[in-house]
Amino acid sequence: MTDKFPILCLGAMLWDLIGRNPARLAPGGDVPGRITQQPGGVALNVALALARQGLRPAILSALGRDPQGDALIAEAERRNIDTHWLMRQGQLPTDSYLAIESPDGLVAAIADTRALEAAGASILAPLRDGRLGDARTPWRGTLVVDGNLTPSVLTLIARDPCLSAADLRIVPASPDKAARLWPLLNHPRATFHLNRAEAEALTGRSFRSAARAAEAVIALGAPRVLVTDGNRLAADAVRGARTLSEIPPQVATVRVTGAGDAFLAAHFAAELAGCDRPEALSRAIRAAAAHISAKELS
Repeated sequence: MTDKFPILCLGAMLWDLIGRNPARLAPGGDVPGRITQQPGGVALNVALALARQGLRPAILSALGRDPQGDALIAEAERRNIDTHWLMRQGQLPTDSYLAIESPDGLVAAIADTRALEAAGASILAPLRDGRLGDARTPWRGTLVVDGNLTPSVLTLIARDPCLSAADLRIVPASPDKAARLWPLLNHPRATFHLNRAEAEALTGRSFRSAARAAEAVIALGAPRVLVTDGNRLAADAVRGARTLSEIPPQVATVRVTGAGDAFLAAHFAAELAGCDRPEALSRAIRAAAAHISAKELS
């Protein structure tokens, strides 16, 4: 983590176990394929993608005191992630994520984030007890907020004076968890990164395009919203400004888990490098397409 651009990724750090098959899968299908294990979780995925952009983020998460946690920390550090602020839980195993993917995208997934959920507000301790900041000297930098955090922790983030100066980059984690983000909608320094399904879950409405979805979230109070929609148009909406949109390049889908996190990291890195809104959106779209087509290093 650099002093000039401090970046903290707050949320899930776990092992992804992902099964992939080159054919479409029907419910109850039992097919041959490939199963891989890799570091994952929204917060860690974003941190890894930021590291690939040449940045050094830190991660705030909770892991078990088990061999799986030890291995995950070693892998994160090998990939230039600062793990100094992690919590280790003795009674629970390190979290995990199980997903099935097909060429059409995600078939189904289960996220077991018991260690993160059990940590509760304790995970914010370095930002509140003076190590990174407190109410008198709020931490200044970018905080990536993962929707895998509990609703009570997300509400605390929205209201805590210790985080009043933070630049928030908010990711729901899934449509089912998007409603947890309501307390953060009016945060003056928040940027939401959503896919269209998450935007629809957050607003309770259906949309024909990412641009309409992004504008609807803006209407709820968010200052800035970026929405992706698979291989369809992606959009960047800012309160009081023109909504931008661009169609991604058409690529073969090899993997989908982590594509939104790659988008966020590339967009953030582009803006740090001084890119304007159109160029930052283009770079983010290209990064997500590269990830989906497996052209990006894992």
